[in-house]
Amino acid sequence: MLSLLSTMRTLVVRQQAGEALRCLHLTAVAEAARKGTREKARKKKVKVEVKKVGFIPHNQRDKKINVKRADKHVDDSWKQVPKDDVYVGRYYRWPVYTVAEAIQCHRETHHPSMYNVPNAPLNVEIELNMQGEKATRFVDNFQRMAMIPHKFHHGEERKIIVFTKGNEEIAEARGAGASLVGGVELIKDITGGELLLSDYQFIIAHPNILAELVALRGLMKRKFPNPKSETLGTNLAEMIVKFSNGIAYSAAKDEYQQNFGLITASVGTLDMDAQHLEENVRFLLQDVNTMRPKRDGRFITRVLLKSAPSSEQLKIDPFVYISELYDKSAAKSSRDAKKEVAPAEPQAAAAAAAAN
Repeated sequence: MLSLLSTMRTLVVRQQAGEALRCLHLTAVAEAARKGTREKARKKKVKVEVKKVGFIPHNQRDKKINVKRADKHVDDSWKQVPKDDVYVGRYYRWPVYTVAEAIQCHRETHHPSMYNVPNAPLNVEIELNMQGEKATRFVDNFQRMAMIPHKFHHGEERKIIVFTKGNEEIAEARGAGASLVGGVELIKDITGGELLLSDYQFIIAHPNILAELVALRGLMKRKFPNPKSETLGTNLAEMIVKFSNGIAYSAAKDEYQQNFGLITASVGTLDMDAQHLEENVRFLLQDVNTMRPKRDGRFITRVLLKSAPSSEQLKIDPFVYISELYDKSAAKSSRDAKKEVAPAEPQAAAAAAAAN
């Protein structure tokens, strides 16, 4: 009886209103039960940690998310042609200008009385249909250098190094404006670390030095001269002029619309002769058209002329300078002509085989 009283502790509370007694049991059994309920309550109050998720590419995201994006290929052929000069632009077709008319319009907006930038660059935006020969295939992104007849200040540093043997070839390359010209001794300087290839943006070579140039293939990597990139050939002067004065451009597919590609390049400045600018535009479009896939339909879909700081964009007709549709007969004749042309030297044939 005494042990039971020792194990149980009671507290008698006498209430003022009455004589009722209330016993509060504070035994070890009651404490253990209360401790378990407290632990359960604490577990319920645990904060849920939110895991941070990094950037997920569009093709790996949840398929339930369906974002509607507008087609970037603009086709306004179904719209009516405006009958006068006052109309709401979104309800009618875009007006098509000649290159000369577009240049004149930009010159008026850049007059000293308006933007006051008479020598602003004239930019060309070329929209492409990158659909390949098959419905599930698309043209790869590409970078090219377009030869133009009338040079202008492009604002880029273009240092060209030329590898060749022979006094005549070396003199030809130096006369064309190459930054550095040399032969076997130049290759030794590069392998010895006395000269860095990274200081030069373009590397051009003659087929007569191709056997010795193979030693630098690891250093040059993608810049190694080859006929496809037109950095290997016998006409050094033409290649040097092309890479020093030509238009460098690149075509890139849209991230969400694989059949849409865009090219932005500068063809000159507004203070140049309008005919010279038009010829530069024509050479650029013809160079871009060489990359068209072997399928029906248009490759170049729309061409716009822009000139900053003006936001005005004027549409021109590119099919005045190139064919609108794919011509199979013309493509076949051009391939046959390339097959008939034999390499000038045995080294050129070896270079073509190495490039392939």
